Amino acid sequence: MMWGYGYEGWGWMWLIGGLVLIGIVVLVVVLVRNSAASTAKTTASTPQQILADRYARGELTTQEYRERLEILGGKP
Repeated sequence: MMWGYGYEGWGWMWLIGGLVLIGIVVLVVVLVRNSAASTAKTTASTPQQILADRYARGELTTQEYRERLEILGGKP
C-alpha cells in the first residue's frame, strides 16, 4: 500500500510557499526599517550640514558655498 499516493508533491509545495512568504515578509521589514532610518538621518541634519554636503557633491561653487554659509550665520 502506498501512503499519500498522488499527494507527495503537495507537502513540498506548502513548504516552499511558506518559505517564499516568510522571505517576502522579511524583505518588506528590512526595506521599511532602512527607509525609516534614512528619513530620520535626513531630518536630523542642520542647514549648515546640508550645505556642506551639497558643496562636497560639487553642487555649489566655493563662492556660492561661502555666501550661503555666511547667510546662515556660519564661518566661511
